[in-house]
Amino acid sequence: MTPAESLLWKHLRGRKLSNLKFRRQHPLGHFIADFFCREARLVVEVDGGIHKHQRGYDAQRDDWMRSQGYCVVRLPNDLVLNDPEAALRALEDALVAACGAPALRW
Repeated sequence: MTPAESLLWKHLRGRKLSNLKFRRQHPLGHFIADFFCREARLVVEVDGGIHKHQRGYDAQRDDWMRSQGYCVVRLPNDLVLNDPEAALRALEDALVAACGAPALRW
């Protein structure tokens, strides 16, 4: 895992975010999700610099995941590393808005 993924995992593992179970490096079809929560059908991707050069691939990947009924949230490395609380708030907001999950607390 990258440093940003390791830091986010510290905040997700052990049902630390709204008592939701997350898995890391979880296979979905032909892809590997950085983090996955089956209960919320949520895929979390932590994007570093390489993602600037693979936007087409990422878009196809996100489209496939959404076609399977998953909500995809992308968090930039910088946000996770520099303000992990803001990254978790963004994740909660995405769960509520895009995924239809109830209000969450962490």
